Amino acid sequence: MSDAPLLSVVIVSWNVREDLKECLQSLLGTGEQGLSVEVIVVDNASTDGTVEMVRREFPQVRLIVNSDNLGYTKANNIGIKGSRGKYILLLNPDTIVKSDALRALVDCAEAHPDAGIIGAKLLNPDGSIQRSARSFPDIGAGLFRNTFLGRLFPNNPFVRRYLMTNFGYDEVREVDWVSGAAMLVRRELLERIGLLDERFWAYCEDVDLCWRAWQTGFKVLFCPNAVIVHKIGRSSDQRLVPSLIQHHKSMWLFYLKNYRNLYPPILLPMIGLGILVRLSGALLRVFLHRLRIHCLPKLGIFTQRQSNLTIPEDDPSESQTNGL
Repeated sequence: MSDAPLLSVVIVSWNVREDLKECLQSLLGTGEQGLSVEVIVVDNASTDGTVEMVRREFPQVRLIVNSDNLGYTKANNIGIKGSRGKYILLLNPDTIVKSDALRALVDCAEAHPDAGIIGAKLLNPDGSIQRSARSFPDIGAGLFRNTFLGRLFPNNPFVRRYLMTNFGYDEVREVDWVSGAAMLVRRELLERIGLLDERFWAYCEDVDLCWRAWQTGFKVLFCPNAVIVHKIGRSSDQRLVPSLIQHHKSMWLFYLKNYRNLYPPILLPMIGLGILVRLSGALLRVFLHRLRIHCLPKLGIFTQRQSNLTIPEDDPSESQTNGL
């Protein structure tokens, strides 16, 4: 259509009303000259007044309301199907879009027609860098990333390679994959390879999409001029244990789908067991943390101000839409 916008922004929300409000205020307040943008919010059956807030305060936003929580990936696909832009920005609701970030992403895409996916520069609320551009995970990263071995050998080369610790996030660069918290996707790519794989209810769908892009001949780029603050995990923190289970299920699915033929079959049960052990460790840390802040003080054994808990990670700048 001749009146189609250049850019469609798709945001999936679930019970993050205040974060979404701040995100939309930043997004609609950028006022980037000459850039036609449509904003689509897909709400996954929120119960915190999100839908009413969007209708009342952001009537220019196209709102799609799901009657059930369909998961992050399927809800994104619903938004993509309803979008019209040449480019689609998949954006988390716990983000704040800085001035000219949208223009920087689109300009980068226009300058690199062979790039199917472009990732933004994500910052923590304190201004520090989130390692949102990474190499594809391998068995070495699986053994040392967020595991007992990783704690014994924190400077191991496997995790350094996976996290691209030598990358300064200050140049346009080809990378294996970028975080889906702020991922610009060329519609032409989706027409070629299809939408997000809905077998990933949440997590690892961004790694999988980037993998498929590279397999089809499209590049994945990182754009340093598109700056977006990402608060990380505001929806997943509400259901921490289910999120951890879903995260590890997605890791296993990604391996079966994309890596199964790259490694000897004998490694299949070992990798599955490794993922299960890693999940068990994460759940144990959650249990011990909750025991420490809820039970022990009542027994007079421990007293400390309670603090919020996010998905346990070794790296505090971790993106919640990640491979490992």
